[in-house]
Amino acid sequence: MDCGEGTQQRMMQYKVKWFRIDHIFISHLHGDHYYGLIGLLTTYNLLKRLQPLTIYAPALLKDIIEIQLRASNTKLNYELHFKETKDDGLHLLFENDYVEIFSFPLEHKIPTTGFLFKQKAGLRKLLVEKLEGMDVDKSNYKSLKEGKDITDRNNNIIKAEEVTESVSHPKIYAFCSDTIYTESIVEYIREADLLYHESTYLHESLNRAIETKHSTALQAAQIAKLANVKRLLIGHFSSRYLHLSILLEESKTVFENTELAIEGEVFRV
Repeated sequence: MDCGEGTQQRMMQYKVKWFRIDHIFISHLHGDHYYGLIGLLTTYNLLKRLQPLTIYAPALLKDIIEIQLRASNTKLNYELHFKETKDDGLHLLFENDYVEIFSFPLEHKIPTTGFLFKQKAGLRKLLVEKLEGMDVDKSNYKSLKEGKDITDRNNNIIKAEEVTESVSHPKIYAFCSDTIYTESIVEYIREADLLYHESTYLHESLNRAIETKHSTALQAAQIAKLANVKRLLIGHFSSRYLHLSILLEESKTVFENTELAIEGEVFRV
């Protein structure tokens, strides 16, 4: 999510495997959120990448990247796909067997989206004791684990929810990059297990936050509380703050379960 100027350096520093990345999500076209992208794409070319790469971003980014590639007479070894994001509601961008990824609108100086990662429910656990005495063919066990109702050999309906149980709660991660305080996003991020929300300023600089269309640490906490999320990460701090603990303290006055999004830290959902 987003690709600032230091992306490749951080990938090397934290030993991120280059070819694990197949999808890149760009929230908006302010430079600190995508200026590292052309460098990453051309590095992939030098490393002889072959697998396709998909970028999800505002439509104009496709033109920007293509003109940079043309200007340097660069022909990529791999397929580069662009999928346009729109800031007019909730949109499904990607889906596989494990996760759904959506964009949703934020409110900033230019079109900007947040991203919502929703884990799909895994296979359910069979309650063997409940299946005892039922004339169920074992070939139907997979369907039951997938949450599908079946019929036994006597055409009786066996409901999956009655003979299986959920193994774990599917996790939700919400990413809100640059945005002014707006309660319109609450409907999209409600009950998230982990919320990242920008917190550029302390609340004493509220007028500056409004002017630049950013949020304060206090406002990020208010959004977390309204959305009933479990944990809050705050980041995108103004360089004026040498000690980030003051932002954390401010956020915790409203939402106790807040942490600082510090580079290199790992936060598990």
